[in-house]
Amino acid sequence: MGVLYEDVVVIRHAEKPGDPTVITVNCPDKTGLGCDLCRVILLFGLSISRGDFSTDGKWCYIVFWVVDKPTTRWHLLQKRLLEVCPSYFTTSDIDYYRPENQQPKEPDVFLMKFWCSCDRKGLLHDVTEVLFVLELTIKRVKVSTTPDGRVMFLFFITDSRELLHTKRRQEETIDYLTAALGDIIISCEIDLAGPEFTACSHGAPFLPSEITEDIFSLELPNGRPSGFLSFNPVSVTMDNTLSPSHTVVRILCQDHKGLIYDIMRTLKDYNIQVSYGRFYASSKGSCELELFIMQADGRKLIDPSKQNALRSRLRMELLRPLRVGVVSRGPDTELLVANPVELSGRGRPLVFYDITLAFKILNTCIFSVEIGRHMIHGREWEVYRILLDEGECCSLPRKKVEEGVRNRLMGWE
Repeated sequence: MGVLYEDVVVIRHAEKPGDPTVITVNCPDKTGLGCDLCRVILLFGLSISRGDFSTDGKWCYIVFWVVDKPTTRWHLLQKRLLEVCPSYFTTSDIDYYRPENQQPKEPDVFLMKFWCSCDRKGLLHDVTEVLFVLELTIKRVKVSTTPDGRVMFLFFITDSRELLHTKRRQEETIDYLTAALGDIIISCEIDLAGPEFTACSHGAPFLPSEITEDIFSLELPNGRPSGFLSFNPVSVTMDNTLSPSHTVVRILCQDHKGLIYDIMRTLKDYNIQVSYGRFYASSKGSCELELFIMQADGRKLIDPSKQNALRSRLRMELLRPLRVGVVSRGPDTELLVANPVELSGRGRPLVFYDITLAFKILNTCIFSVEIGRHMIHGREWEVYRILLDEGECCSLPRKKVEEGVRNRLMGWE
């Protein structure tokens, strides 16, 4: 007998102000489910303060305590969490996973092209916020300013509601955009993306050589180069003596936005299954995590080389979940943000939203933006290249720009 639809994801709101909201997920298990659920929670801008999850290999029970936000659309969050859960209508072994030939197709990519008569501080973030509210996911962006001061925006987007091909949904999007931007918007068109999306998706062919090795390094150096969080100690230990069937992983680190997602996506990429785990974040910003894990074949992680590889990658992802650097691009200043992409092809959510919000708070204009994907050191990265407005970059120190963006991305604002 299966679990009723309304019992798969249950959201219990806090009874007292300041208490966390509790999200309970009760459904069939799959490798990477914790990562998928944490990604949805991060997509809605919520922070997980505590977590408890267990599974018998077929069925799982997960509880998240999340920090409440007054703007959270809880009904929509519940719907999105349900969408990543395996089938909840049956407990039959043959129905736990969707057959390979029934995997959902990739969503259609649309090009939203519009012009604005002038630039202003916070303009790009206002556009990004409209798309976030409408559940339109940004895949690529190209923004450029013409010599006469006009701004052209190319947003390659997908629609979580899969309705952007309809005239009504397109009109809704344009109406929201017009309301947010006012008289400065000149025109707006939305069409199914063609070959230009493929051309844009690869990004610029070259990245600045002076920062490539530092930003994209997958090794932990002896020293702490620029960009490493030296004040963020990370401890990852593994023990095979505490459980007859599982390797126990203990993690101690400083909290940051998307911490649980960063851990779970790493385990998912390594095809590691989590049978039991607990997470707790203290009010002082420190975090403790204990996980009982096994390999895909149901065995402990015994091989020392595999242990070292997983331990090293976890430490790296906790020290540098995102890479941020400011460099010279001729006479101009450029900010680079690198976002590691899951093996499933998805990047961390809300990165561009946080970048544009940081610039709005810093009261700094953006001259142009390029987003593309690059294969570097055998790993795919989503790279954001933001060229600062020439009139603004001189008034704000580079270090302040870098720190402002990093703190916003890490949730340390």
